[in-house]
Amino acid sequence: MPSSARDLDLDITGIAHGGTFIARHEGRVVFVSDAIPGERVRVRITDPAGGSAADTRKFWRGETVEVLDASPHRRSHVWAEADMTRDPADRAGGADLGHINLDHQRTLKRQVLQEALDKFAGPGLEAPAVTPVDDGDGTGWRTRISLHVDDDGVVGPYAARSHRVIPVSSYPLARRRVRAEALSIKNAKPGRIDLVESADGSVHVLRRPQKGKRPVAPVIREKVGERTFQVDADGFWQVHPAAAATLDSAVKRALTGRVEAGSAHLDLYGGVGLFSASLADLGATEIVTVESSSRATQHAARNLEDFGVSAVTARVDQYLAGAAGGAQIGTVVLDPPRAGAGRAVVEGIHALSPEAIVYVACDPVALARDLGTFRTLGWQTGSLEAFDLFPHSHHFEVVALLTR
Repeated sequence: MPSSARDLDLDITGIAHGGTFIARHEGRVVFVSDAIPGERVRVRITDPAGGSAADTRKFWRGETVEVLDASPHRRSHVWAEADMTRDPADRAGGADLGHINLDHQRTLKRQVLQEALDKFAGPGLEAPAVTPVDDGDGTGWRTRISLHVDDDGVVGPYAARSHRVIPVSSYPLARRRVRAEALSIKNAKPGRIDLVESADGSVHVLRRPQKGKRPVAPVIREKVGERTFQVDADGFWQVHPAAAATLDSAVKRALTGRVEAGSAHLDLYGGVGLFSASLADLGATEIVTVESSSRATQHAARNLEDFGVSAVTARVDQYLAGAAGGAQIGTVVLDPPRAGAGRAVVEGIHALSPEAIVYVACDPVALARDLGTFRTLGWQTGSLEAFDLFPHSHHFEVVALLTR
């Protein structure tokens, strides 16, 4: 029997986007952490009013506090400080699938993508298998981590679904040098500390105190094959050391034979120029990269100066609104943030009548929504590839080719 009025014994029936799992209680959906579909678990309802008869909301949230009938896919959590044996309030965040074996994590990620495609993109699209990018155990890959320092000087990650700092003695997802540097930090001022390992193996410690002047982040260098990219240490770059090369290769596969030298090509949300370089490698000679961060645009111009790329600092939607009637567009690559591109950007790309579009997505639901919009405008999805670039978390990347 449940141990209190706020504890429920529930059957887990599915996985939700965002790393929680689905159960139902008296017609209400309950989103549960640290579970696996097929399990029966004891769940502590965490919503303030959850569990009361007067609560009429359609869903609650809860934490697994005991596994009553375990899945064969369950394992000891890869991060001891996030294991279910700890009180839910003391479990480290950032590894929300770490209690599931890796193969099944990828099965569940594929399921999340398929459900998003079915719901938002329309019928007929099959989610691909989520492919690992290395043959390891899913640890030791994070080149970037963020720690926090509370008012008492405690250094560590936030607890899951919380802004409370918890001390830990391990960082299993981090690269070895990042992990060692993180564990050596003492006597820090309240605020945030970012640790970044660059391609040469150096670890840069970026202190972001709540009060006082923030130091300027150094410029570091990353590599994809033989090509070097400069980027601010606190700027955007992929976290897994194999991620940039994996996505570069996927974009090239999708666009092989589709890039014509006589057309203009767009790299939207271009950052420091990773996919502009992919287009150049495929033979593009006229490339425009568009990015809202002026620092990233400056780096893109430097990184791509051998190709004469035009690096534009602008919001993508605003750039597209003024781009109609310009040069003939051959291909478009877009790598939007987690919220996706949105209808205005999709319609702006469509108005340019490109020959092909490659969409690099870090969020399956946002991707599915945007694919649905593209499909209503007459585009079809030519291929989909998915990559497990964030093992032991619910995140993964998808590369989609769209053709007319």
